[in-house]
Amino acid sequence: MKNFEYYTPTKVAFGRGEADRVGALLAEQGCHKVLIHYGGESARRSGLLDRIEASVKAAGIPFVSLGGVVPNPRIAKAREGIDLARREGVDFILAVGGGSVIDSAKAIGYGIPYDGDVWDIYAGRHVPVQMCPVGAVLTLSAAGSEMSNSSVLTNEELGLKWGCNYDICRCRFAVMDPELTYTLPPYQTACGVVDILMHTMERYFTREPDTALTDRLAEGLMRTVLDCGRTALAQPEDYNARAQIMWAGSLSHNGLTGCGTVGDWASHKLEHELSAMFDVAHGAGLAAIWGSWARYVYREAPERFAQFAVNVMGCAPGAPEQTALAGIEALENYFRAIGMPVSLQALGCTIGEAEIAILADKASRQGTLTLGNFKVLRQADMAEIYRMAN
Repeated sequence: MKNFEYYTPTKVAFGRGEADRVGALLAEQGCHKVLIHYGGESARRSGLLDRIEASVKAAGIPFVSLGGVVPNPRIAKAREGIDLARREGVDFILAVGGGSVIDSAKAIGYGIPYDGDVWDIYAGRHVPVQMCPVGAVLTLSAAGSEMSNSSVLTNEELGLKWGCNYDICRCRFAVMDPELTYTLPPYQTACGVVDILMHTMERYFTREPDTALTDRLAEGLMRTVLDCGRTALAQPEDYNARAQIMWAGSLSHNGLTGCGTVGDWASHKLEHELSAMFDVAHGAGLAAIWGSWARYVYREAPERFAQFAVNVMGCAPGAPEQTALAGIEALENYFRAIGMPVSLQALGCTIGEAEIAILADKASRQGTLTLGNFKVLRQADMAEIYRMAN
């Protein structure tokens, strides 16, 4: 087991009706003016924004609002939020939504005290040392951004989707009410299930030995999400299923399931280029690319894939390579069963050799960057995985 640091400063308010406590949670932060950041008008139509605004008003805290965040959040909206927050003297940002809204809020938080363009942080040209603090009211179980140190942003001008990871962006608090996810379309629920699974799988597929406790935590989380994902799709208002998925989404990406391991993250970074080029849902893109990545790398340590097959997917134990392939197929069958694609064609992306070359060039940053740790991928490897996934 590798040395590790485990840091989870986010206060969690979990359960029915907790969104009505947001004013008190903001008051605890000592803020003087809040930017309420959200996505589409469904947050207004559902009555959630009205509830949150009433709670903030009751706490005596002034606020301004900025909606319009879209999936694969755009830098243009973050820049708009930075300008608004500076103008209004905002000292706290409240994200109301899923991972895209939270990541956009984090980008605004990074940008408020920074004299340059916020994209410098995502491009690795500037390391932030301060930011405007962020809190979240979660409405979608998926990204885990409510407890993670990560934020991913799309630069629509450059056709890039890049992320950054700094502990200063971790939410001060996260409100998680599973009932807020009841009305999600099935496709969004399924995408969220995939994203949650993949956040743990990116950590689970490691070459590091002697990670028994972390493995058991990860396997239990993944089995729970597989089971509750089926239930939530069949019975959207099953509170227990929604609650398990929501809590798993946070634990899957707050570092717990990676303690002592060395993560891979190649599938995520390969998918980011798909999202940047085709604007697809992140979870669906992960489902479409993962099986090809797995078949390309599993021979590096087939025993690890066999362990996943038996302990997570319920496959019968056997020869490592055979069992490994059975586990990959079993997960792909699960993805199909919940309406997720397992190829780029099923995702709706038509790519030829020209597009493959562009995707691999961007993922490798013009051949200067490798991806992954389970198997280190160079630009040619990335191109072959895209080709296999086609």
